Amino acid sequence: MLTAVWVAAAIVVISLPRWLPGRVVVLRGWVFTRINGEESIAVPGDLVGVDRFREVYSHPAASGRSKGAVLSDLFWYWLSPGPEMHQEHLEAGERYDAVALATRRILSQPRARVEELTRRCVGRTLEGRRGVVRLRDLMMPAWAEFSYELVFREPCPPHARDLIVGNADDVVTALKCCGLRHMDRRDRLTAYLVESLPRVAHELPAGLTAREQALYLQGAFFNTAVVQMSEATAHVLMALARHPDVQNGARAGDDRFLDQVIAETLRLYPLFGIAHRVTTGDIPVAEDVVIPAGSVLCFDYPAFHRAGFPDPERFDPGRFAPGHAPVRELNHIPFGMPANRPCPAWRLAPLAMRVAVREVLRSYELDSTAAHTRSLPNRGPCLLTPLHARRGRGRRLTLLFMRLRDGWEDVWRSLVQLVLGTYMVWDARRLRLCERHFSGDARSAST
Repeated sequence: MLTAVWVAAAIVVISLPRWLPGRVVVLRGWVFTRINGEESIAVPGDLVGVDRFREVYSHPAASGRSKGAVLSDLFWYWLSPGPEMHQEHLEAGERYDAVALATRRILSQPRARVEELTRRCVGRTLEGRRGVVRLRDLMMPAWAEFSYELVFREPCPPHARDLIVGNADDVVTALKCCGLRHMDRRDRLTAYLVESLPRVAHELPAGLTAREQALYLQGAFFNTAVVQMSEATAHVLMALARHPDVQNGARAGDDRFLDQVIAETLRLYPLFGIAHRVTTGDIPVAEDVVIPAGSVLCFDYPAFHRAGFPDPERFDPGRFAPGHAPVRELNHIPFGMPANRPCPAWRLAPLAMRVAVREVLRSYELDSTAAHTRSLPNRGPCLLTPLHARRGRGRRLTLLFMRLRDGWEDVWRSLVQLVLGTYMVWDARRLRLCERHFSGDARSAST
């Protein structure tokens, strides 16, 4: 009898990587909902179907960003300091217009400069690298230097790069609920940017204090840009590592095929999970159904990107090959909707990503057995092998080790995410950063 108990216990323990992480994700969702309330309307969902997704997302009344949404307290908490100056979280008005104009000016770069800058930054990052890496960590210093040169038009000093990477990594780690916030890391970057404002090579938004200008740069270019570009590139490289045939095709093919790979990666692993908007007026969705002003709409990118595609969980760049339906007719909006705050880098980002991926493929073969999910909490474990190096038994053993390690890391990480995520959601509700800002009580807004 005792032997049977031990055998059963061993089976349960061995099987943990297969079932526990998924159960914990469900539990986290339940906890988050209980703490944050059920104020939101899912789109697509029971009220708004896939066929009305674009229409509702583009509606002029679906334009509120932060004010009036409980979810905003959580996002402001994660993005501190400076969520009140973050372009994505500013309400429509003169300040938003000034900030958006400054962003467009900084991002308006000749194609040749974007390509040359990307090659240079990625090339420095790859020097001497081989073996097992975390793709997000590998790419973050490159995009930190890239963003710095966009803003300052001069090479990024190592000290500044480390400050930017420390800030971006801390923000994204907290967003994934894999670690708590470390405000000292973020504040050090803010202080550096305040001191460096005279060296910025662009006209910054007028009417802002020096600290507000620094927070604008920190949020748009040294937080969101660095995080999103690092994650996007890691997703593409991870997809190639998991699909050797596609990797070989991308290495040997032209940029059009690589563009298909990027498009399919962003379809299956969109950088945005949920984009929430607060309605500033009524939105009619049926003859007798209206979404009232003040509602919180949660636009579900993964659900929308899977709708209308056959076998939607399969990675297939051929979906975007010539001869198929035009992209504008597909349920595919990786950079958002043009009528509702699209990603300001929607032209620059794909161009830079293509060059970055091409630089990696030119030097390495990629292999991975790790889980590839949209949120990428494992940061993309990958084996980099110099392109013409011998591949033998050591590679197979390394991949086996990676598979085992990733499975057990996923068990521990899911428990960490449950505990830390629950705490941060509670702490965000306690601090009420967004609610207090709009009520006029903005003290300790970055605490």
